[in-house]
Formats: sequence, C-alpha cells, structure tokens
Amino acid sequence: MRKNSIKNTRINGEVQKVLSEIIRGEIKDPRISPMTSVVQVYVAPDLKTCKAFISVLGDEEAQKNTLAGLKSAVGYIRRQLAKELNLRNTPEITFVLDQSIEYGVNMSKLIDEVVKSDEKEDEEE
Repeated sequence: MRKNSIKNTRINGEVQKVLSEIIRGEIKDPRISPMTSVVQVYVAPDLKTCKAFISVLGDEEAQKNTLAGLKSAVGYIRRQLAKELNLRNTPEITFVLDQSIEYGVNMSKLIDEVVKSDEKEDEEE
C-alpha cells in the first residue's frame, strides 16, 4: 500500500475520529486538558505505527501534563481503538505535540495589533 493511497487516507481519517472520541469522552485522567484536540494522524502503510499530532489549548504546563497523561494511557487508548476499528493490526500510537493552532492564534493577534496601530496613525494624521 502506497503512503498516500486512498485506503491509507481513509484509515488516517477513521483513526483520527475514533482517537479524538476516546480522548474526549473515555479517558478520566485529570492531567489531560479538556481542550485537547487531535489535529492530524499518520498511520504507517503496514499499520504497525501511528503518529497522532495533538493540540492543547493552554500554557506550557498544561501541554506537558496532557502529553504525559496520554503517554501513560496509551495502552488503554490502543485497546479501545482495536475495539472500535476492525484493522488487521492495531497501530502503536506515538503522541506528538502540535503547535500550529497556537502559532496561528499568536500570528492573528500580531496582525490585529498592527492593523490597530495603523488605524491610530491614520486618525492622528
């Protein structure tokens, strides 16, 4: 199976959907932030490994705690994933912190600040 095949793309989407439902609704670990989302999932073509990119809204401490909580619950998550999805192999999950949403929010704030300062300069003139 090629890396970008239609089958692999569908598997990535299904794993992402089920993974986000498990993290949101079934894990009771207090370290995991309620503002955690699964941004992207890449399952290897042989279905042995999986990289899940996680975004956590909050400070750096919340991000570290959420990642630690997810890593400690990886066995339970994998078992639930196997129950939900009927795959030949249940992939070994690796969680990676994704900073893209936070980066986008920061860039949006910076753009808004520049626009406001330009408007003030125009009003002064």
